[in-house]
This record gives sequence, C-alpha cells and structure tokens, in this order.
Amino acid sequence: MKILIVEDDLSSRKLLFKFMSKYGECDITLDGMEGLDAYLIALDEGEAYDLVCLDIMMPKVDGVKVLKTIREIEKQKNIENNKKVKIIMTTALNDADLVKSIFNNGCEVYATKPIDIKKMDLVMEKLNFKKIE
Repeated sequence: MKILIVEDDLSSRKLLFKFMSKYGECDITLDGMEGLDAYLIALDEGEAYDLVCLDIMMPKVDGVKVLKTIREIEKQKNIENNKKVKIIMTTALNDADLVKSIFNNGCEVYATKPIDIKKMDLVMEKLNFKKIE
C-alpha cells in the first residue's frame, strides 16, 4: 500500500509516519502544495496513493483545498469510486461546520489531534487496510 502524509507539524508528521509505516510505504510532504504535487506525480506515473493523511491547517494551500482538488482531479480523470484515494483529515480544530464540509467533499475519516493510535488502528481496519506482516 502507498500512503501520502501531508503534515506541516513535525511531531504529528513523525507520529503518523511511524504509525502508517506499519501499513505501507509512506511519502511525506510539508504543505498542501507539495502534497498536491506528490499526488499528481504518483497518479501520472501509474502508482496512485491508496491513502492520504491530510492536515487541515497548513501554509500555502490548506487541507480542505487539497481535498477538493484531489476529488476534482479524480472526477476529471473518471476514476471509479472504488479506485479513489481514501483520505483521512487531521486537525486540532473541533468545528462542526468544518467536519460537515470535509465529509461533503469526500473525506472518509476525520481525526482530531493529538492522534489516538488505538482509534487510528480501528480506522485503518474500517478502511480495510491491513498491517504489513
């Protein structure tokens, strides 16, 4: 499995990398613009990501804009629903309108920071991702 972590906070980035590495190969970007670049490169090379962990509050391009852009790209390229990248949004914010917005824009999971590893294991199981043996 191929995973993209888009996170500007060092401690969150390290935690997600350590956790997600149990599930597959992880790439890391530091902001939304780099995240979109990595997503597009992987898609163009025929090695699309299976999962994107996306922080909401980032410099340059925020996570909500990245989410909307990814879903628009998938729509333009006629990517079937079962082949679309799964997206987990992470944030320190607890805003009901924001949560509603990201789900309406195609996010599968919303996780508040600090990340709870036990809950993330359940999330990965729910998304049908298995740990690497």
